Amino acid sequence: MKIVVLDGHTLNPGDLSWDKLNQLGEVTIYDRTEPSNVLERASCADIVLVNKTILNREIIEKLHNLKYIGILATGYNVVDLDAAEEKNIIVTNVPNYSSNSVAQLVFAFILEFSNHVGEHGNSTKNGEWFNSKDF
Repeated sequence: MKIVVLDGHTLNPGDLSWDKLNQLGEVTIYDRTEPSNVLERASCADIVLVNKTILNREIIEKLHNLKYIGILATGYNVVDLDAAEEKNIIVTNVPNYSSNSVAQLVFAFILEFSNHVGEHGNSTKNGEWFNSKDF
């Protein structure tokens, strides 16, 4: 089975291992893929994994071996779903992968907006607290 990752850098800038994926088949990973290179790079693939790379109708219709498109993000906007369905290509995404991170960020913003934590942290780093006459 031939697996092609078209924009691996967005998924793994170097801090993760692709070893598990390599166990599933012959894997080719491209850090980034320009639109003009998509067809050439994915032409023999059974599986294509994308994050930002667009797979439109024109490309999907020319990928004769393609059986599965994995969108490694929450949205489906990079894949022409109608074209994939017409060719019986399974398309999945990764729903809810960042729910905990989003909740954490929301609480960080609440604290920042209400308590100005960043402003006070920067003030302390700049020596303003230590040099203040009142503290």
